[in-house]
Amino acid sequence: MKWLASILVNAIVLIVVAGYFDSFYLSGVGAAIIASFILSILNVIVKPILILFTLPVTVLTLGFFLFVINAITLWITAGLMGDAFHIDGFGMAILAAIFISILNVLIQKVIIEPLQKK
Repeated sequence: MKWLASILVNAIVLIVVAGYFDSFYLSGVGAAIIASFILSILNVIVKPILILFTLPVTVLTLGFFLFVINAITLWITAGLMGDAFHIDGFGMAILAAIFISILNVLIQKVIIEPLQKK
């Protein structure tokens, strides 16, 4: 149930980011849900491998390189989705990864955690 909730939250966050940036395009709500699903699978399979390979760089940058890894998984997702999801350039992917991370933390702390305490 938590996994489904996180997919829906990520879909909403992707829609919000697409609304703020012209270089980040989603064709609709369905595309956002599919992108969120693909992104969650990539975060389980690909992201740990990337973290392992880039561990020295991640340690040297005090963890900030994780935004680059998040951008890579986001960019792979856009590549797999074709025309339904498009990111113009890797810089936009990094910026979107930062915004997605911030929005996910805010939603987790402000909405989800208070609901779980009840």
